[in-house]
Amino acid sequence: MKTFLYGLLLSAVALTAQAQIDQPKEIATQQKFGAYTVHYNVFNSTDIPANIAEAYKLVRGKDRALVNISVTKTDKGVTSLGLPAQVSGARRNLMQQKQTLKFIEVNEGEATYYLAPFVFNNEELLHFDIELQVDGVARPLSITFNRTLYADK
Repeated sequence: MKTFLYGLLLSAVALTAQAQIDQPKEIATQQKFGAYTVHYNVFNSTDIPANIAEAYKLVRGKDRALVNISVTKTDKGVTSLGLPAQVSGARRNLMQQKQTLKFIEVNEGEATYYLAPFVFNNEELLHFDIELQVDGVARPLSITFNRTLYADK
């Protein structure tokens, strides 16, 4: 079941990247920090099948979404899967109302990634500020990105 969720999240990253081909360059779904790369995306909670959502205690709904964060490291041409990290962050709307994101660690043995569920309004533009503290890296890895979210019908 975990492998299914990981595959679903990777598919969401690929679909997000494909949907953003005509978008400005700053809407990338990854950001590099030397040997480390932070991968991120936001997707509607209804993209997760009900049984998987139940297993991870995730609430599905047309106005609910998830931020997905993972970090990889490339060393001598070999890229590790999602590494453990301490992840924190917040989202802000256009009125600068801030909501702290509470990340859930999902560890699938070889890969670790982080999910933060939240509620949104249809067609809402949100700003995300995320920090990751990775073992062996002196300073936090910080990313900022925007997404416009649409409620499922």
